[in-house]
Amino acid sequence: MEKPDLSNAYALNGAEDIRRLYAGWADSYDADFAQGMDYRLPAEVAAAFLRHAPPAGPVLDVGAGTGLLTQALRALGHAGPVDALDLSAEMLARAGTKGLYRDLIAGDVTKPLPCTGYAGIVSSGTFTHGHVGPEAFGPLLDAAQPGALFALSVNQGVWDSLAFGPALAALPVTGLDRAEVAIYGQRAARKDPGHAADRALIVTFRKA
Repeated sequence: MEKPDLSNAYALNGAEDIRRLYAGWADSYDADFAQGMDYRLPAEVAAAFLRHAPPAGPVLDVGAGTGLLTQALRALGHAGPVDALDLSAEMLARAGTKGLYRDLIAGDVTKPLPCTGYAGIVSSGTFTHGHVGPEAFGPLLDAAQPGALFALSVNQGVWDSLAFGPALAALPVTGLDRAEVAIYGQRAARKDPGHAADRALIVTFRKA
């Protein structure tokens, strides 16, 4: 079984690889990865989402993992209903212990989703090496209401190689914007110097 760490997470190839790795990482993810790497991306995505005055209504947290992005949303004052979507049942179970979500949904974001009607869609750390590419945009738009606000992080290392720019430009969306942020804080240099300087682009837009 793959060792649950960032390098092996970036090397995943397909849904079954993802399920196997995160099944073994769920219980230690917050302490081992999020705290150890000073993982700041969920807070950056949450802040970007709330800066754009999201419409009232339910929010879908895509690739929710253990709930770090919705924890950040709650800390910033977002009180509306949020559902968690993740491929890993073990990560969802861990998120469910935190009392953050209205519903926990196991699903593959690259396929039609079993949930619709969202006023907002957020994601942190899902569009990255070895995980999900632009093929998820269609199912996510289908799950959103007209005018829904999106705030999604995309690892800078896959932005060009997976053609995120052209894929986003072709979507039926308005107000497309992006901002570059650091994924990790200062503690990351001690734990994993090879990834400590990694960057992401936070993409915001509304469904037309």
